[in-house]
Amino acid sequence: MQMRALAVDGAFEFSPKVYPDDRGFFVSPFQEDAFRDAVGHPSIPVAQTNHSMSRRGVIRGVHYTVTPPGVAKHVYCARGRALDIVVDTRVGSPTFGRSEAVLFDQQDFRSVYFPVGVGHAFIALEDETVMSYLLTSAYVPKYELSISIFDPALQLSIPDGIDGIQSQRDTVAPTLDEARLAGLLPDYETCRQRERALWRQ
Repeated sequence: MQMRALAVDGAFEFSPKVYPDDRGFFVSPFQEDAFRDAVGHPSIPVAQTNHSMSRRGVIRGVHYTVTPPGVAKHVYCARGRALDIVVDTRVGSPTFGRSEAVLFDQQDFRSVYFPVGVGHAFIALEDETVMSYLLTSAYVPKYELSISIFDPALQLSIPDGIDGIQSQRDTVAPTLDEARLAGLLPDYETCRQRERALWRQ
């Protein structure tokens, strides 16, 4: 398992070894030892797993969770291809407003760890793209917010030929600065405290 720190503080990319044979292949997208070495915690305390399927051109996000309660997540693509995007939405973070995109596919099976308060988006590059999530808290709709993936200040690159199919919530989402001025973004230190508390439970 290879690990790489991303441009957003506390976010990591993981690239597992894939074992192909004449039957197919075997891969382990989440490995506790690698996670501990990168993040500094023994494992991700899983409260819920999520599974989504999207057709080509679907854009989900940028989503983040009100903190508290906050949520950390580990995300990978179980089928298809996607451009997975990490955005730092934590006010006061040394990397606030920064982002990085990671290609998810069926060759490398990369995954990404999102610390508490960090925004997540993805763009489905193939039909029937399946994303799988490990979450530290249950999904509560009223705590789930979004910012616009098309915010020019984020400078996110949308691949050519993508229709940009979005939910109503994502279509009308504010920019990062609008969300900040409205007091909707999480605080960096509060997110860090919440994350530490997760591993003390």
